[in-house]
Amino acid sequence: METVWIYDTTLRDGAQKEGLSLSVDDKIKIARRLDELGVHYIEGGWPGSNPKDIQFFQSMKKEPLKNAKLAAFGSTRRKGVDAEKDLGLEQLLEAETPVITLVGKSWDLHVDEVLRATRDENLAMISDSIAHLVSHGREVHFDAEHFFDGYQANADYALKTLVAAAQGGAEFLVLCDTNGGTLPGAVGRVVKEVETKLVESGWENLKLGMHAHNDGDCAVANSLAAIEAGCSQVQGTTNGYGERCGNANLMCIIPSLMLKMKRAAISDKQLATLTEAAHFVADIANVNLPSSSPFVGESAFAHKGGLHVDGVMKADGSFEHIAPSSVGNEQRVVVSELSGKSTIAIKARDIGLEQAEDPEWIGAMLRMVKDLEHKGYHFEAADASFELLMLREAGKFDPSFALESYRVVMEEFGREWQPTTGLSAAHVSSIQTEAVVKLHVGGERVIAMAEGNGPVNALDQGLRRALEQAYPLIHGIKLTDYKVRALADSAGTGSVVRVLIESSDGDKTWGTVGVSENIIEASWNALVDSIEYGLLRINGADK
Repeated sequence: METVWIYDTTLRDGAQKEGLSLSVDDKIKIARRLDELGVHYIEGGWPGSNPKDIQFFQSMKKEPLKNAKLAAFGSTRRKGVDAEKDLGLEQLLEAETPVITLVGKSWDLHVDEVLRATRDENLAMISDSIAHLVSHGREVHFDAEHFFDGYQANADYALKTLVAAAQGGAEFLVLCDTNGGTLPGAVGRVVKEVETKLVESGWENLKLGMHAHNDGDCAVANSLAAIEAGCSQVQGTTNGYGERCGNANLMCIIPSLMLKMKRAAISDKQLATLTEAAHFVADIANVNLPSSSPFVGESAFAHKGGLHVDGVMKADGSFEHIAPSSVGNEQRVVVSELSGKSTIAIKARDIGLEQAEDPEWIGAMLRMVKDLEHKGYHFEAADASFELLMLREAGKFDPSFALESYRVVMEEFGREWQPTTGLSAAHVSSIQTEAVVKLHVGGERVIAMAEGNGPVNALDQGLRRALEQAYPLIHGIKLTDYKVRALADSAGTGSVVRVLIESSDGDKTWGTVGVSENIIEASWNALVDSIEYGLLRINGADK
């Protein structure tokens, strides 16, 4: 198979995403993980542009990458300055990376209006800069900035910039859709034309690359079109991070190249870690990975409609374009009012219920789910509550405790209106919240009192305190998210509310749901399911 060279620029171009800020340690961790993934090039930043990137390259000298080549990014020399005396080029050499990627102007508009240099001077800046770096033993890649816009405006001059880079000794000539507005058909046509014209000019062995931005939501498609047309390198970022609308998403490009276009990129074993790598980088970057992310998202292989579930139950490929395991993901069946009997049967079978083979029981469960969803339950986001519901209906659930009563008291002291600065003012008061929980645990009556920063927190603390003697590992169960939604707006504060709670034991995360006109009761029900499910896992009863 033909090899496509994967060039990851998450640490430079991806870091330009609005709201994303990576520390030096973050960048090192991401570089290590991408190295394990098997990408061929990792662009670490722009030496000299900021102290963080300087420190990153210094740190990477001590523990170089094992698989990928580290690249430093910079621009061609300044106009009127010899390459040997250009500070930017010197800083690139000081980074001591095996690869240097230089960006240069290929659109005559930028040469004339932004760079304000003559067009011949720009060509000299490109060739001189690359030749200088090559003379110091570096592998140099040339990013032809705004190439597709430049080619449309003045194809002859855009091609001259590529020839100048080739004359300087560039390893790859990378065509950049910097504004991100080119469409796939145009990308394929231009790449073929460029390759043909370069060969006709005597440059037979040049290697082309593609660097796409996503402003037209075509970055992945443009990248694949470029590969199809003749490019052998593709640049992009993990999860598509980048300025404005982002860069081409390598988490989509890599599996598409390997599984659909039959091109060599990383190993099959490395491809099977793609989902984990995408989530790892998202966690480090502190950017939520959308569940709908292709290939690596939680919903990428989730089936909700009854017909779809029935289909994948009989043949996985009937509603899946690839095997989820090939990218380290997994098939999920989602329970909702759209579910069919196949969904209920799969879920029951997953937890070992013999009722999974009983059509009558399955039908009754399905009717119950649809009725509860109509009342406001949302089992799609409350997998643990649905599992407990099935266990209860199958007579297979042995509760860890029984509720006698609970009580929540909130008391406010010293409310007053205290002016602050200017025209603003604030209420100043002290609110205390206290919960008393009475349970029967293992044949004993237990009473626990706890304070919290609100009624739900106080109940949570009281419930845990009442159970901690019988179940000391309960403190390993953490509430990680809490959401409330009113389901009947016309009723105002008397609306039925749905409470969704997400919990984790550090290994698995699960969701539970409670519905009531009373927000405290809805919260309590979701809390109880959360704790009961966690205790099932602690006791080894989770199937």
